[in-house]
Amino acid sequence: MEERDHLVQVLSQTKSALSSNDSLTLHSLSNQTIHSASIYQHTDYTITAIIIYTLSKLIERKYSLRIKNWGEFINKISSLLSLSIKALQDDNQSAFLENLEKIRKFLTSSVNLKPYIQDVFTKASINKGAKIYEHGISIEQTAKLLGLSQWELTEYIGSKETSDSKYARTMNVKSRAKMAMEFFQ
Repeated sequence: MEERDHLVQVLSQTKSALSSNDSLTLHSLSNQTIHSASIYQHTDYTITAIIIYTLSKLIERKYSLRIKNWGEFINKISSLLSLSIKALQDDNQSAFLENLEKIRKFLTSSVNLKPYIQDVFTKASINKGAKIYEHGISIEQTAKLLGLSQWELTEYIGSKETSDSKYARTMNVKSRAKMAMEFFQ
């Protein structure tokens, strides 16, 4: 029950942020949803986070992408989000997942956006996978959850500097030798 209510809240806030072209709020909602995905390990949270992240990227780049009929585009996404919210409120998980799939298909079917959207979806999946991994979920489980290969995820995580990286660095040879000498004195 609590999970469903949280998703309803996130999707409602997504609709609001989408209508006001607020990419920062969408990005924040995506991160918040990934946190929940890490806790509950549900694919619906993960898919929701990826869709929200993709929407944030579209808004950030809407002028350079020159999306035709932007208003109609947003209205269609909003309508599908409303159907998703209604499905959740009716406790209809299959309808909710069908609506998420419709959103994904609508986003990827736009002819002038198709290559860009597919790239954003892939990068979003990998990016959100790295965030799930940071929450302590194994690479294998994360890759499985997102439908990615462990290789894609590992490659990204390995290239990304984490907040703990300053603690993971080893000492240089001189410092280690000095420390060893001090140990034996």
